[in-house]
Amino acid sequence: MKSTRTHIIQLLLFIATLATTSLSGAEWMFGRPFDLPFFKIENPLGWEHFWQGFQFSIPFLGILTVHEFGHYFAAKRHKVSVTLPYYIPLWLGFGQTIGTLGAFIRIKEFIRSREKYFDIGIAGPLAGFVVAVGILWYGFANLPTLDYIFKIHPEYQKFGMGFAHVVYSNKDMSGNLLLGDNLLFSFFKNYVADPTRLPPPQEIMHYPLILAGYLALFFTSLNLIPIGQLDGGHVLYGLIGAKNFRVVAPVLFFIFITYAGLGTYRPEEFATSDNEVFWNKMGSLALFILFLQICFSRITEDNPLTSWMLALLSVAVQFGLILLFPTWEGYSGFLVFGFLLGRILGVHHPPTEDTQPLNRTRQIVGWLALLIFVLCFSPKPFIVL
Repeated sequence: MKSTRTHIIQLLLFIATLATTSLSGAEWMFGRPFDLPFFKIENPLGWEHFWQGFQFSIPFLGILTVHEFGHYFAAKRHKVSVTLPYYIPLWLGFGQTIGTLGAFIRIKEFIRSREKYFDIGIAGPLAGFVVAVGILWYGFANLPTLDYIFKIHPEYQKFGMGFAHVVYSNKDMSGNLLLGDNLLFSFFKNYVADPTRLPPPQEIMHYPLILAGYLALFFTSLNLIPIGQLDGGHVLYGLIGAKNFRVVAPVLFFIFITYAGLGTYRPEEFATSDNEVFWNKMGSLALFILFLQICFSRITEDNPLTSWMLALLSVAVQFGLILLFPTWEGYSGFLVFGFLLGRILGVHHPPTEDTQPLNRTRQIVGWLALLIFVLCFSPKPFIVL
């Protein structure tokens, strides 16, 4: 009875997530929101647009589902007790969302084997990656003609097929969102897409297959960050073992957080004769250091002073890099994920009783997965103009 109730909940969550991702997909495709009570929206989306949102939700949830079932079947192969996926719907009705916070399976027993952690961790991102590549390839190889943009922006039609030269040179594009390149996405744009049909970067998020594929690459790269209990953490733990991982993972986390905060504060901002401005900046910097200390606090819980030293060192490195390379800047959006990773998920990996090294085949596949991380990772995944 309990099992049936759980399956019903999982099914309802999936249906709700299909609906919310369809709503979000339609909003991305048409560039405007749905009509809601208490909101006065000009030219809102309606039911006919909702159904078109399935062009985004089906491929996106398809990739997500393949990812989760990769974990599921790997766990079943190792006879590890595991649940079917739980999907998390999220649609706010205002602002741009993707309609979900993802999905997860729950492992119901302690995993005692380094090999099992590796196999279960790597199966999801590899399976999802294969499907994402296929969807991106199809999406870029079958781009519609550029007049597709006129369905979203009919006001551009008067400029003809050369609208981009007029619109983006004269129009204030502040607030527009661009998808940042990664190596794989750049390959598709340069070598798969028909250049006469490739949309301007300001419009590419209106293409549902490409948006679904790009988001899949983005979440694959996050999952494959080789830290803690992320899929990439399981992979790296399997490859290098507990002793080495305990050293390498904190170093990688320090680099990640330092990159994320790079440029948030710049040394020249403090070179001011205005005392009020100076102390406001100092107060803000102090809060930033406190934030970093919280992110680092679980690395060495037995010595709280270490987290403060790491926070101060991170800021010092950021200032040093800015002095040497003034144009460099990180991606502050990663700070939220860094907090989640450092404070909640943890940087270290659970120990295993079985510490036998992986065989040669698993080692090759493991390093391949980390190469996929490099191909999918965008230093600035979402750029707001």
